Amino acid sequence: MLKVMEEVTPQEGQRRLQQGALLLDVRESEEFRDVHAQGAQLMPLSTFQENYATLDQDREIVVICRSGARSARAAQFLLDNGYKAVNLEGGTVAWEAQGLPVEKENA
Repeated sequence: MLKVMEEVTPQEGQRRLQQGALLLDVRESEEFRDVHAQGAQLMPLSTFQENYATLDQDREIVVICRSGARSARAAQFLLDNGYKAVNLEGGTVAWEAQGLPVEKENA
């Protein structure tokens, strides 16, 4: 039976990170360099299926992208493959709009 993916708000995502979850950003490298949630680990969707097995299956994963669409696909894929994953609703746009910490490498 397929698990239903959970969506979390940026605030809930931040709370889960503080409790030890991994924040996984599935955007492409250029987008990530422009702005990303502080502490996010990059694993672009374009190479995701080749690399997801390196993730810790025992740690909850909060998946984020720009607006929530790509991360929803990645989170569902992780769930279907035995991982504990949730999607961050609204993505990096919502994260930054809520005033949560971001890093900008191209600034």
